[in-house]
Amino acid sequence: MKAAQTNELKRSMKARHLFMISLGGCIGTGFFLGSGYTIHEAGPVGAIFSYLVGGLIMYLTMLCLGELSVAMPVSGSFQTYTTKFIGPATGFSVGWLYWLGWAVTVALEFLAAGQLMLRWFPESPVWMWCAIFALLIFLLNALSAKAFGEAEFWFSSIKIFAIILFILVGGAAMFGFIDIKGGQEAPLLSNYLAEGLFPNGVTALLITMITVNFAFQGTELIGIAAGESENPEKTIPKSIKQTVWRTLFFFILSVFILAGMIPMEKAGIVESPFVVVLDSIGVPYSADIMNFIILTALLSVANSGLYAATRMLYSLSREGMASPVLGNVNPRGVPMNALLITLAISGLSLLSSVVAAKTVFVWLLSLAGLGAQIGWIAITASHLAFRRAYIRQGGKLEHLKFKVPLYPFLPIVALTANCIVMVSLAFDPAQRMALYCGSIFFISCYLVYYFRIKKNQKLHTIQQEVQLQEGKNIVI
Repeated sequence: MKAAQTNELKRSMKARHLFMISLGGCIGTGFFLGSGYTIHEAGPVGAIFSYLVGGLIMYLTMLCLGELSVAMPVSGSFQTYTTKFIGPATGFSVGWLYWLGWAVTVALEFLAAGQLMLRWFPESPVWMWCAIFALLIFLLNALSAKAFGEAEFWFSSIKIFAIILFILVGGAAMFGFIDIKGGQEAPLLSNYLAEGLFPNGVTALLITMITVNFAFQGTELIGIAAGESENPEKTIPKSIKQTVWRTLFFFILSVFILAGMIPMEKAGIVESPFVVVLDSIGVPYSADIMNFIILTALLSVANSGLYAATRMLYSLSREGMASPVLGNVNPRGVPMNALLITLAISGLSLLSSVVAAKTVFVWLLSLAGLGAQIGWIAITASHLAFRRAYIRQGGKLEHLKFKVPLYPFLPIVALTANCIVMVSLAFDPAQRMALYCGSIFFISCYLVYYFRIKKNQKLHTIQQEVQLQEGKNIVI
C-alpha cells in the first residue's frame, strides 16, 4: 500500500494557493509591458474595450474549465478531458503542444530575468543569472506541490500589491489629488476625449485583442493544479470566481489609468507604461521599482510554467502517451523525472536563443504563444462533448456540483471566440509564424500517435476509466 501511495500526486494545495496560481499565471510581463502596445494601437477607449472582451472570453472559458475540473479534478486537466471526450489523437497533440509551449516559456522567463539583472549588475553574465533562477525555481518545484503553491502565493502577492499601489497613486495623479512632476496639470479624461473611440480603425483593435487575450492566458493553470488541491469541489469554483473578477478589476483599472496618463502616441514605444506613469508623478527610483516587480512577474511565470509543464508530462505518461518513467512520483508527491526532463528541454530552448535564434528559437517561441490558445479551445470543446456524454449516459444535471449556466449557448460562444482569436493570428505578421509552426506540429503529433502510440493506448484508457470511476462517482 505504501508503494502505491508514493505513485500518486498529493492533494496538498489550499484555496489561496489555487487562486494565486491562476491569478499569478496571467499577471506577467505581457501585462506590464504589453499594455502600452495595446493603448498605442487601439487608443484609450479601444484598449479598455479590448481588455473587457478578453476578460469575457476568459470568464466563459473558466466556467467551462470549472465544470470539468470539479467533475474530474485530475492533473492532466484539459489534456485528459480532450483525450476522453474528443479523441486520444487530439488529446495527445494538445498535451504535447501545451507541454512544449510552457517548457519554452520557462526558458524565455529565465533569459528575460537574467537580462533585467544587468540593470543592477551590468558587468555580470546573463547565463549566470539564468542558472541561479533555474536552480531556485527547480528547488521550489522539487520540494512538493505545497512548496510550489506557497512560493507562487508570495510571488503573486508582490505583483498584486504593486498593481493596487499603482492604481491608488496613478489614479490620484490622474484626477489631481497629488501633483505631477514639473507642475503639469492633471490630465483627467483629456486623453480619452482627444482620440475618439477607435483612432486606428477596427483592424488595429482586432490585433490588440489577440495580444490582450494572450495576456489573460495562464488562468487555465487552476485546472492543472486541481488534481493536487484539497477539497476541489469547493476550492475550484471559489478560486475561478475570485480569479475572473479580480483579474478584470486589476487589468481594467490599470489600463484606465495608463491610458488616462499617457497620450496614445507615447505609449508602448520603448519602456513599460507603468514606468512612464510613475516617473511622470515623480516617484523616486520608479524604474528600479518596476524592474523588481517585472523580475518577480518573470519568476512567477517561470514557477507556474515549470509546474504546469511537469504535470502535463506526468499526465501524458500516465495515459500511455509518453514514457512510463515520466509518470513516476517520489514520496513527496513530485513527478521528479518529468520535472527534470522539462527543465532540460527549457535549457535546450535557452541554448537555441544563442545558436539558432533566427530559426529554431523563433519556431519554439511561436509554438509557445499558440499552446495556451489551443488549450482554451480544447477546454471549451471538451466541455460541450462532456455535457453531451453525461446526459446521454443518464447523468442528472442536479448531480453536477458546478455547472455552466445557459448551456449550450455560453460554451458555444466561448469556443467560437477562442477560435476567432486563433484564426486572427493570420492578420498579425508577427504572430503568423505561430499558425504555421502549430499546424506542422499538430500534423506531426497525429502521425506519431497513429503510427506509434495507438497500439498501446487501449490498456491505458481502460485503466484511466477505472481510476476516474472509482475516485469521482460520476456517470460519464
